[in-house]
Formats: sequence, C-alpha cells, structure tokens
Amino acid sequence: MRATAKQANFVIPEEILDDLRKHVARRQQSRFVAEALRKELMKLRLESVLEESFGAWKGKDHPELNEGADKFVRKTRKSSRLADNQ
Repeated sequence: MRATAKQANFVIPEEILDDLRKHVARRQQSRFVAEALRKELMKLRLESVLEESFGAWKGKDHPELNEGADKFVRKTRKSSRLADNQ
C-alpha cells in the first residue's frame, strides 16, 4: 500500500537546491527529499527517546559491571569457552 502524498512548499538555501537539481533526476527529486526528511526525522525521534531514557540504567542494579564492562565481557567469554570445551 502506498502512502498518500501531499504537496508542501519549503524555502531552502539556493546552493542546496542547485545541488539537488545537479545530482538528482527531476522525476526523483520529491522522493529523494522525502527520504532525506524521513532519515532526519528518525534521528530526531531517536534523540528524543535517548533523552527520555537517560538514567534508566542504574549502576546499583548491575553490580557485575563494577569492575568495568570490558572485564565483565572477558570473564563471560572466558567462562563460555570453558563450558564449550567440556
């Protein structure tokens, strides 16, 4: 199913418009701009989610990482290799 398209008018810097016209075929420009906007909006949504969830990870809930995540990972990998060899 294809999304409904609507026309929107934006003012953008002339050099960006020139680059768009130089590098993107005329019939592909709307799709190109829509995809660029989609990607940037996804980044904004991700930033928002990251800001909202900041602080959700509490060190007190993960004492196994007190010595550092790298040591925990090495220890976990080492113990899994030992288990695989038995």
